[in-house]
Amino acid sequence: MAENQYTEDNIRSLDWKEHIRLRPGMYIGKLGDGSSADDGIYILVKEVVDNCIDEFVMGNGKKVDIVIKDGKVVVRDYGRGIPLGKVVDVVSKINTGGKYDSKAFKKSVGLNGVGSKAVNALSSHFMVYSVREGQKKEAAFVRGELVNDPKVAKTDEENGTYVEFIPDDTVFKKFVYKTAYLTKMIWNYCYLNRGLVIRLNGERFQSKNGLKDLLEDNMDGDPLYPIIHLEGDDIEVAFTHGKTYGEDYYSFVNGQHTTQGGTHQSAFRESVAKVIKDFYGKNYEASDIRQSIVAAIAVKVIEPVFESQTKTKLGSTEIEPDGKSMRAFINDFLKEKLDNYLHRNPDVVETLERKIKQSEKERKELSGIRKIARDRAKKANLHNKKLRDCRTHLTDTKNDKREETTLFITEGDSASGSITKSRDVNTQAVFSLKGKPLNSYGLTKKVVYENEEFNLIQAALNIEDDMDDLRYNKIVIATDADVDGMHIRLLLLTFFLQFFPDLIKRNHVYVLQTPLFRVRNKKKTIYCYSEQERRDAMAELGKNPEITRFKGLGEISPDEFQHFIGEDIRLEPVILSKEASIDSILSYFMGKNTPQRQEFIIDNLRVEEDVIDAEDTAADTEAKDNTNLEKAS
Repeated sequence: MAENQYTEDNIRSLDWKEHIRLRPGMYIGKLGDGSSADDGIYILVKEVVDNCIDEFVMGNGKKVDIVIKDGKVVVRDYGRGIPLGKVVDVVSKINTGGKYDSKAFKKSVGLNGVGSKAVNALSSHFMVYSVREGQKKEAAFVRGELVNDPKVAKTDEENGTYVEFIPDDTVFKKFVYKTAYLTKMIWNYCYLNRGLVIRLNGERFQSKNGLKDLLEDNMDGDPLYPIIHLEGDDIEVAFTHGKTYGEDYYSFVNGQHTTQGGTHQSAFRESVAKVIKDFYGKNYEASDIRQSIVAAIAVKVIEPVFESQTKTKLGSTEIEPDGKSMRAFINDFLKEKLDNYLHRNPDVVETLERKIKQSEKERKELSGIRKIARDRAKKANLHNKKLRDCRTHLTDTKNDKREETTLFITEGDSASGSITKSRDVNTQAVFSLKGKPLNSYGLTKKVVYENEEFNLIQAALNIEDDMDDLRYNKIVIATDADVDGMHIRLLLLTFFLQFFPDLIKRNHVYVLQTPLFRVRNKKKTIYCYSEQERRDAMAELGKNPEITRFKGLGEISPDEFQHFIGEDIRLEPVILSKEASIDSILSYFMGKNTPQRQEFIIDNLRVEEDVIDAEDTAADTEAKDNTNLEKAS
């Protein structure tokens, strides 16, 4: 047996662009195709726009223009512009930038000198130019390699910086920018930077009331009492209570949306409950105080410490430069501002206490049922195979691969069996439904524990006590593309929207797209997800190819399923727009308004030409009609 040699030849130094391209996850998180809000293509946009926002915060430039079309991104700010002699260095030399000088960028998001370099290295085309006082400096790159470096030229353009790039399709395969994710990103920039105007593909975005606007735009239904909006030095808070279950938080640090929370969000959750409990002078449970809370918190910190390069979770425990802890900083702020507000608003005090008592009553009523349900769920997991778990467990903090995990919720033994045999056992789990779930619209949370299917789904996801304990990053509904399959899909979405809306609001829920057709000849097989793809495949393969119409997941063999749940998986995210009200959506689709639904289906019916047969047409049309609840935007 030959020995492994370890010599000088094994030691290798990578230049900056090689390292970024070899280990992109270290710089932009996961890659993805654009189906998730945290996919790399959105991080690339954010890294560029963050620089524009930093200019605005420093008092330079009040507008930003963004155009995203056909995979190409253009971002133009009207700040001071990059110093002309450093344009190339700023986008191509790692750990190079103006934000190391804390006098210029005291509370900036991007402090590592990496962001624009990562965008450059991961783009098949990257061009930047800076305009300062009538002079313009331009540079162009291909995958981080400088290909054009003209001299400074005269110009009559406004001061500022222009960046355009195209993500490298060898890194981001078959990527598509989703407007809903981009719009949400832009709105967050505006909520946190009042007075800033951003134009995205010509649409104008601006906020006048900051986090108060954020809650008004994103709440489902009316608040129980007027939004409490508090501001201080380096902190802004807005919150109220709604009518949905759970707790809903939007947290930010220096303009960065910390989707995974962190020390500031934890401190707010603890402090808001403590201040309210102290105000009433009663020993209310913190969970009862926070039940149905909808809150936003934004803090500004000098040199924040995040737990990853993508900056989705704050790790800083102190507020510089005085060294005060994050917990003390937020608690002192709320103790003064919130306590004063409550003393001045007796109507809010009365409504809030009534809500707390209602939550307390519901919790006590459910306590016995929850214990029985937990025991039942444990026994079910031991004695049946409804859940085929993956090897990675999110509760193992030493090996947290949360971003990589997926739970497929399937119907029937044949479909779940095929997916189970072809899945990645390390990161993909399968939950098998027994028949159609209950229509939970209008029911109380008691049904979650009394209904076996709902109880077991909740237990599998581990979301009984806290949404942060969620065991799988992606929850994928995998049902047949027929009437029954679509009905099951709607019932599952109703369950999530009714009792766990945060799963959808935090972009955890998806629908698995599986092919409708297989077109093949002796040399090649093409899987088609639409009528148009079927036509294109037939044209490509020539005369008389074999065409198979898949009518159920159980008809797809495990060998073929590997193509659909592996690298080439197609997922349709379930997205709620700002205008969408969960209650109105559910009452329309799942309530007692059958004539209106029938009229909607008839008005939106699309008759496809050149179909395989009438049955295929009906199934395809049903699929299109029912996806309206999934998108709801």
